[in-house]
Amino acid sequence: MQFQQLQYFVAVAETRHFTRAAELVHVAQPSLSQQIKALERELGADLFLRARGNITLTAAGEALLPLARRILADADTARHEVQELVQLRSGRVRLGATPSLCTGLLPDVLRAFHDRYPGIRLLIEEGGSHDLVRELARGALDLALVVLPLPSPSPALTTVELLREDLVVVSSPDAPAPGRGGRSVRIADLEGERLVMFRHGYDLRELTVAACRAEGFEPDFAVEGGEMDAVLGFARAGLGVAVVPRMVAARSGQGLRVTPLAGPGLDRTIALAHRSDVAPPRAARELQRMLLER
Repeated sequence: MQFQQLQYFVAVAETRHFTRAAELVHVAQPSLSQQIKALERELGADLFLRARGNITLTAAGEALLPLARRILADADTARHEVQELVQLRSGRVRLGATPSLCTGLLPDVLRAFHDRYPGIRLLIEEGGSHDLVRELARGALDLALVVLPLPSPSPALTTVELLREDLVVVSSPDAPAPGRGGRSVRIADLEGERLVMFRHGYDLRELTVAACRAEGFEPDFAVEGGEMDAVLGFARAGLGVAVVPRMVAARSGQGLRVTPLAGPGLDRTIALAHRSDVAPPRAARELQRMLLER
């Protein structure tokens, strides 16, 4: 099995078209087809069903695809690791983070990292913790900032707790203060309030809904389905109140009323994760150090 054959296989699997796949990997289409056939002969199984121009994966192809993607991703990581210079003048870091952490925690840390290592490219992927764990497992990310606990079962990841962050309630200053209008608000006081809620799969959505149910009520959504910037904008416009991380509220406080949650309140644990079987590249390890020392 050749590395190039796996590249061609993944290209066909993703485009479902031999000609477009050949253009994607910059090779003549007959050569690509020959390599795919050679791979199928070596494996002893067809990888694609070819019927009237429709290309679909066989069961063998479906089994090979995630493994091939991981092999290619690991090889790409190795290539970048070798190419990095001793002084970290070049290279890249692929970092995943939830949108709230991209808004609250990362800007200052990434600015400091960029000032120290301007030649390192920073590739940021926003997503929920479940999605980021999956991207780590297939080798598409070097590091990820995730919310604990991780989904179970989860792939073999090493996690280091980074911080615990309080959640607060944000609302429009032109609307009545949430709850009883005091300096803090209890989760129970959100009963009857209309909430601006994140999309499904958001850690903050699951945490807020679970807290409301623990107090014996179902939250009432004024609008739902947004990302962090949208939720803040909807709350600022007076559509409802939202429960967000304190760091996000501090950065986005202009035009928003910020009300702490009364004890015991709500918080979340942020961790830095990477695959246990592969050490992060050198540039990623340096960013990891700066995050842990922040």
